[in-house]
Amino acid sequence: MAETNDKTLVIMAAGMGSRFGGSKQTAKVDDNGSFILDYSIYDAKQAGFNKVVLIIKEQDRELFDSTITKRAGGDIDLQYVYQSMDKFAPVVPEGRTKPWGTAHAVLCAKDAVQGNFAIVNADDLYGRAAFETAAHFMDNNVATNNYGFVAYQVGNTLTENGAVKRGVCGVENGQLTEMIESTIERVNGQIVATPLAGGDAFKLNDDHPVSMNMICMHSDFFPYLENYFTDRFMSSNAEDLAKGENSKCECLIQDVLMAQANEGGATIQVDSTTAEWHGVTYKPDLPGLVSYIKEAVEGGVYPAQLWSNTQQATPVEE
Repeated sequence: MAETNDKTLVIMAAGMGSRFGGSKQTAKVDDNGSFILDYSIYDAKQAGFNKVVLIIKEQDRELFDSTITKRAGGDIDLQYVYQSMDKFAPVVPEGRTKPWGTAHAVLCAKDAVQGNFAIVNADDLYGRAAFETAAHFMDNNVATNNYGFVAYQVGNTLTENGAVKRGVCGVENGQLTEMIESTIERVNGQIVATPLAGGDAFKLNDDHPVSMNMICMHSDFFPYLENYFTDRFMSSNAEDLAKGENSKCECLIQDVLMAQANEGGATIQVDSTTAEWHGVTYKPDLPGLVSYIKEAVEGGVYPAQLWSNTQQATPVEE
């Protein structure tokens, strides 16, 4: 595939949404039946992105075609790729249903992306300012092995309904030096992070940078990513893989990026945004998100109808 000048947005939309109690990705957030995805795609288009690659489960294609494709397909280039357990995986433990993680999700987009791209989650509303930060990075980045992390202030990424998972960033001279995957929540007015890998909890200031999985990369990264997943990740997790249906190991995209950076093969630039996150981690988060979008429409941030074909889309059943 030849190099292109596209700004591609890769959306990870194959998640199971267990904490939400269903499919967060297809929860209606306005009277038109739109998903969070619609608003992320709209924000990205306004910021200069011209192509969207959606990573989905193959069995969900009809649902996405009857909604996202009908609504937004005439206004921006949409492409779908499928994430499945056996894709790129040399072995799949019998009975395992847990997805391989964000690194594997991104790898599934390998044949659909050429040039600059950014990744985001399907169930997070990032805010247009964050997409503008990502687009600015792409416009000014001169090295394909220099990646851009759009870092949020942790206080702008929390929900009142429970803990969230965030990557706590260590930053020196504008470069990412470490990423501590943690559960984070506000306790008695103080933000507390508990590392997922174990260790003592620690406190954070409201403006401490965290990752929301908005990362800018280049397709030159895919060979390293594929090798890391199929070789290093699989071999280092052999004991877990032997547990069969109880196998839970995950390959996270930030772990792959940090490994390449630590080996001297890449740099990771941190670009901060003051955008506020809005999303659906838990079911009680949904009414607040719907209210936010309604206010944003009334305030002129979004039009009442995002896409030219909105009225032709098939509403999602409650």
